[in-house]
Amino acid sequence: MTMAIDANPTFEMSGTNVDVGGDGAVIAEQRGRVLLITLNRPDARNAVNLAVMIGVGEALRYAESTDDVWCVIITGSGDRAFCAGADLKAAAAGELNTDDERIRAWGFAGYVTHHISKPTIAAVNGFALGGGTEITLASDLAVAADGATFGLPEVRRGIFAGAGGAFRLPRQIPDKIAMEAILTGAPLSAHRAHELGLVNRVVPFDEVLPAAFALADEIIANAPIAVQVSKRIARGITAGVVDREAADWERTAREGETLMASADAQEGMRAFAEKRAPRWEGR
Repeated sequence: MTMAIDANPTFEMSGTNVDVGGDGAVIAEQRGRVLLITLNRPDARNAVNLAVMIGVGEALRYAESTDDVWCVIITGSGDRAFCAGADLKAAAAGELNTDDERIRAWGFAGYVTHHISKPTIAAVNGFALGGGTEITLASDLAVAADGATFGLPEVRRGIFAGAGGAFRLPRQIPDKIAMEAILTGAPLSAHRAHELGLVNRVVPFDEVLPAAFALADEIIANAPIAVQVSKRIARGITAGVVDREAADWERTAREGETLMASADAQEGMRAFAEKRAPRWEGR
């Protein structure tokens, strides 16, 4: 059921812009104690390129470094997509395989391994397939538009959910359902995601940000240091690192190298670019 949010969030509608680089691909705006991060590539369905990774990463670094930010909300611009995952053109050009040490530490979108103490809320305003779902999985809380969709369709393209989805989804929703989603690539509706506990609220599209800010207001009404300590304990964060996920990321990297060298992975990407059904060979 769609949940109406009656509470009026206390944030200022106009805030202070924070310079995070990224050539406008990311907008960061501080509204009171909340930092709103917006993926700002609506024509590309907010797909992640290098500029997005830098912008989001710098925004989170700013949030963690200042006492003035107590909570972070991440959303997408436009009315179609929260995030369509990696920008395939940028990936094909090798743009996402950067030697930038910041990006290596922060992970996909400058976000999925960027473990900060401030609570994070994903305000999912449209479809969030692939990397969009992985950003949601990496967030502490999530609010979704009733028309949003989630899922990890990578296997349909001959690749895999390498930004944490393959091991985080089975830990956040029931295992059998997660495995079906991972192995079939089938999407989940916002309402199904809510039933499974992947998101906290489902609201009409125009209430997504107000609902996210209302949730943030409940958080920032509490003592900030107590909130941050509680998050670090709950998430297992020590000095910005989650040790219990180390083996998962090592396995992801190792298996990813094997997969991306396969003929099927190359075929999947070609078929997608050529808008045709892939011809799998199993090698």
